[in-house]
Amino acid sequence: MSSFKDHFSTQSSDYSKYRPDYPQELYDFILSEVKEKQTAWDCGTGNGQAAVVLSQYFEKIYATDPSAEQIKNAIQKSNIEYSVASAENSNLPANSVNLITVAQALHWFDFTKFFAEVKRVAKPDTLLSVWSYELCKVDEETDKIFIRFYRDILEDYWAPERKHVENAYSDIPFPFKEVKEQIFYMKKQWNLQDFMGYLSTWSAVQKYIKINGTNPLELVAADFEKAWINPSAVKEVSFPVTVKIGRI
Repeated sequence: MSSFKDHFSTQSSDYSKYRPDYPQELYDFILSEVKEKQTAWDCGTGNGQAAVVLSQYFEKIYATDPSAEQIKNAIQKSNIEYSVASAENSNLPANSVNLITVAQALHWFDFTKFFAEVKRVAKPDTLLSVWSYELCKVDEETDKIFIRFYRDILEDYWAPERKHVENAYSDIPFPFKEVKEQIFYMKKQWNLQDFMGYLSTWSAVQKYIKINGTNPLELVAADFEKAWINPSAVKEVSFPVTVKIGRI
């Protein structure tokens, strides 16, 4: 796991608090294609957000992440077995799972090695479902500041892998028979503090702070406050989520 780039451990508690939840419709969409529900592997589980939902439908969930800090902050359930492991070397038994999920993490993986691991741990007819969410929208004025923050201020601080998310994973090879692809929307009801808390979890923000010693959010905080008008007002923040399912 020496090649693992840990972009999230420093903000893992905030990551758990502010990252948006995936809609139930997304899970229903995936589960409708799963033939058996004994075991699932949530790879790159982070704080266990997807694993917790899947635990309601499967007897056993294996949830792995290369970040020990993320696993430490993961949501505990009796039928979820968390472990610190890479996507390319999960330490799971061969031929052991009915579903493999990757939520907003595939872009960090070594694709060739990960897909080989998928084939190793998958039972016959196992599904692989990967998804990523793209840039959110709030309202016209807030969105203008958001894009300036994302593209101008943070442009040099995003990891190269971020381009895969911007492209909704369309440029990542998918060497399995594709069953379905669909777009869903995550929607959060946030005040300005919640919204800024979410932005603070971005890896590019953390990198900016590490390099410059200042928080880039300070450069746009006043603009966001003006656009939000009332900081305590709750607004809908919408994230498009692209889901891709393949059968192994």
